[in-house]
Amino acid sequence: MPHMIIRGISVPQIQSISKALVADLATLCACGTDNFMLECLPTISIQDGQVSDTYPFIEVGWFDRGQEVRDAYASIVTKHILATGVPEVEIAFKVYREDSYYWNGKLV
Repeated sequence: MPHMIIRGISVPQIQSISKALVADLATLCACGTDNFMLECLPTISIQDGQVSDTYPFIEVGWFDRGQEVRDAYASIVTKHILATGVPEVEIAFKVYREDSYYWNGKLV
């Protein structure tokens, strides 16, 4: 159920890589492609009182799968993002706790 919140990368850029990206990540995580959500946030950044470009940043919310899978996940995402022409990207992982995750009001 990895959920990716994407800032600083255009919707058309994400659309162009989304199928291949999600297919690669589903293979890595051993789950279906329908488990992934890509959310592109329209962001306006301000620096020194002026509108500026938003730095490419991706936050991944997920249940921890260990360092090896996290490293591979970051590598896959980076490869696909850089293929869009974005010069660099930062990725941060936010880990959900299973004892704090509810679906339709019930602990999963």
